[in-house]
Amino acid sequence: MYRNDTHRKSIGYILWIFGFIGAHRFYYGKPISGTLYFFTFGLLGIGWIVDFFLIPSMDREADLRYFSGDIDYSLAFIFLTFLGVFGIHRMYMKKWISGLLYLVTGGVFGIGVLYDFWTLNDQVSIRNRSLGFA
Repeated sequence: MYRNDTHRKSIGYILWIFGFIGAHRFYYGKPISGTLYFFTFGLLGIGWIVDFFLIPSMDREADLRYFSGDIDYSLAFIFLTFLGVFGIHRMYMKKWISGLLYLVTGGVFGIGVLYDFWTLNDQVSIRNRSLGFA
């Protein structure tokens, strides 16, 4: 049986290291809890520790929910997490104009980066589907 492997557990665990800011939760398409983790430092560290054991199930859920294709979710999230204010993740998705806008405005003053944490999975999924890779 074909498995739509859109997300990787290894990347989830790497982002989990930064779990106190919710990076792994955003990666797996859980923006509400990701934002909660961001403002509470991973639910004061308790949720962050519990998530170490929940990553395999979050990975399975993301694989079922999103479409694989030419644009890699993991690479897009790594670019967003570490280079988001420079718009590298947008340029990777071939959104050149907004990528350049992020570059000159610091990720549109950080608000665009937060928006992308909330929506990047859907942006990649829609892009992959529209390119016919679903």
